[in-house]
Amino acid sequence: MKLLVLCLFSAFLLISCQNPKKQWALLPNILVVEVDGTLGQQPLSCLEEHNQSQSISWKKNGALETQTGNLYMVQLVESLGGGNYTCHSEDGSLLNYTELLIYQEDPDSRRILVKGEKEDYLNCSAQSYSGEFRCSWTWHSSRVGKVAFVIVERFSGTNSTQCSQDAVDQHWICSSGYGKVICSVDDDGRGISCLDEQHCSYAEEHHPIHVTVFVRTEHFLLESYSKFFFMSEIVKPDKVRIGRVNTTVIEWTYPSSWSRPHSYFPLTFQIAQLKGRCRKCDNSCAGVKPKHLTVQSTDSCQFKVKHRTKTVCVRAKDAFCNSQWSDWSHMTLKKIRMNKVKKKDA
Repeated sequence: MKLLVLCLFSAFLLISCQNPKKQWALLPNILVVEVDGTLGQQPLSCLEEHNQSQSISWKKNGALETQTGNLYMVQLVESLGGGNYTCHSEDGSLLNYTELLIYQEDPDSRRILVKGEKEDYLNCSAQSYSGEFRCSWTWHSSRVGKVAFVIVERFSGTNSTQCSQDAVDQHWICSSGYGKVICSVDDDGRGISCLDEQHCSYAEEHHPIHVTVFVRTEHFLLESYSKFFFMSEIVKPDKVRIGRVNTTVIEWTYPSSWSRPHSYFPLTFQIAQLKGRCRKCDNSCAGVKPKHLTVQSTDSCQFKVKHRTKTVCVRAKDAFCNSQWSDWSHMTLKKIRMNKVKKKDA
């Protein structure tokens, strides 16, 4: 069924009504109107102009409206006015429909997502330089919504990216002259996982990735959140694999997900040795700020711990870029030392 046709504004409307500021089709039968908080109207028509009928009734969210005829005027009051609009023939048959979403132009009025620890709405990271990355967000506690649309592109300023949606699986495919990016919404609705199919791990990035996520609420409010980044800025290795060689020597290796060869994608490691009591044994490295040792290695690395060390923490980052550190991996040595004492006593 075709999208509801937008009626032309009359001369009166053009002069007296500046709200909505603009409108666009987000998807077939989903219309977005951008408002500024003032009173306004958005005209909708049911049928093509040459096929008009006066025996047309309208419903908003399933409730019968008093307006009749081919033309329907949506009243816009602040962020209100959105809904599911349907028009029907005299016998009640559905003729056409659209879902109207309200988009406020003021970025300071955002209410659906909340900022994270880094004062960003979108938190993006990549485990390696494979072209895969993930962006996550936090819903406002009282306005949990869902993803309405996703646009991901290598930003060049040409606006040539075309995106399509698989509504069933919540997949988006965005294509441009710089390649194709495929994204899918996580099962919990709190992030998207993407793959830049044309990304080359060995090549220098000339254009940043531009991610825009449109989210909506059940009250037909739409907001968009964007982030620009290079892969080198968001790469965050997985936890390093740490093991024990003997009672005083530990060994760690690269995360299995990290880019290869390691000689071309080396990691820098930080090692922290803790002698105090374990106050947060589930995450004993959290918030650790001791003096640490930095080591660069292209292979596995062994390290002899200091005397009386109870916990060793190791983390990694890209050796060449100012990117994120991995989460800490840790190993507790206390149990081994206790066993060693018991054996001596025996």
